[in-house]
Amino acid sequence: MDKVFKALADDTRRQLLDRLHEHNGQTLGELCERIDMARQSVTQHLAVLEAANLVSTVRRGREKLHYLNPVPLHEIQERWIDKFERPRLSALGAVKRRAEEAMADKPSFVYVIYIESTPEKVWEALTDADLTGAYWGHRNESDWRPGSRWQHVRTDGSGIADVVGTVVVSERPNRLVTTWAAPEEEGQEDKCSRVTFDIRPHADIVRLTVTHEDLDESERPDASSGWPAVLSNLKSLLETGSPLPQEPWLVPGR
Repeated sequence: MDKVFKALADDTRRQLLDRLHEHNGQTLGELCERIDMARQSVTQHLAVLEAANLVSTVRRGREKLHYLNPVPLHEIQERWIDKFERPRLSALGAVKRRAEEAMADKPSFVYVIYIESTPEKVWEALTDADLTGAYWGHRNESDWRPGSRWQHVRTDGSGIADVVGTVVVSERPNRLVTTWAAPEEEGQEDKCSRVTFDIRPHADIVRLTVTHEDLDESERPDASSGWPAVLSNLKSLLETGSPLPQEPWLVPGR
């Protein structure tokens, strides 16, 4: 949290977050266009934001794209803002809202969270039906082999799947790629989005990067609010043994 507050304390870094909020997935050159500062200085500010996990990066060919990562802001909101019922801190107002992007060939959302765990335990938490049911409100059911079907089934006993798809890549315990679609649109490739989970260890922690691509306009609000909530609940389950005391996706946005 100290790194996050330090990063947000600087006006230039807040400007960079504002720019990513306006247009996510920008290169260094694009970010420098409206900042009256040397390229090297902007790079240093971005490094501070990345160290605070407020910005994540994705390589597309020779370009390095920068994305606003709202997960730390969601955690701040839960710990500090909601706790004291003060939902309008000006330093966070512009950067806590959903980040949308303008170009279809870039990932729609990129989220990064750090978890005190192991890659194997994170993989289990993403693929074990009982574990996903504990922190997601849905059971992820599949044999998780490439080409297999998977489904996101409600835990209310109805057996209803709200999302279905295909396992595209399954490289336990480091990488899982799946397609996502509404059950009535299953098999229609133009209706599917794509989610990639990248799991990378570093000493005693794991960096989990979730990339959600090919969303249509109507799906983006749910994705932008849903992923930070689900990932926060996942982190709590793995680090404490229990999910958060309330379902985080039910917390009012304002």
